[in-house]
Amino acid sequence: MIAQEIINPIVPVLHPTDSIGRALELMQEYRIGQLVLTDADQYKGIISEDALMDYANDELPLAHVMPQHEGVFALNHQHAYELLQVSNQHDLQVLPVVEEESMRFLGTILINDLLTRFADSLGIQEKGAVVVLKMTNRDYSLSEVSRLIETNNTRILSSFFVGNSSTDGYDVPNDARLTLKLNRTDIMPVLATLERFGYDIEATYANSAIDSPDQERLANLMRYLSI
Repeated sequence: MIAQEIINPIVPVLHPTDSIGRALELMQEYRIGQLVLTDADQYKGIISEDALMDYANDELPLAHVMPQHEGVFALNHQHAYELLQVSNQHDLQVLPVVEEESMRFLGTILINDLLTRFADSLGIQEKGAVVVLKMTNRDYSLSEVSRLIETNNTRILSSFFVGNSSTDGYDVPNDARLTLKLNRTDIMPVLATLERFGYDIEATYANSAIDSPDQERLANLMRYLSI
């Protein structure tokens, strides 16, 4: 998923000849606090509603307004991970996209659209449990974890690893987290396998431990064992 695939074609673009009043009208109409400013297909920066509110004259052209983030944009081929980093770093609601060689403005990404597309790519909408494992950096092996999980006829839909940022050469015990989205909710066998191989399970979510027929059979077995 790259920048040019996430451009929202209906988002309006501002020009230096547009008035402050017109810019505010567009922001209210599209319910967004920022819009991209361009001139002759060249990206010039981002105009924010907060900045425009400081001007008393609504008829003043945007050419008299200092845009923000002139050097902040996405190249057409950049991946969603990079886009999220840029938008978070600069607290953006919109992200301009330009063509790498010509630097021609291609369109605007709405950050809400980016977050939605990114969530979809992680399988957020898919039914399934989430498992969080605690570990050290040196213990991280997605291939090994995946192998253990797949032995229980379960697949990893997406994964996210946050490692220990220590630079002293030593791992802090259980300081890293591996978050896994699985393709099923009945994951008790998966958890048992991970624990048997020494993995520390911090939390599980959307985990339906035992279906009702299995729960009844388990209850019968426990009663039998207690005789």
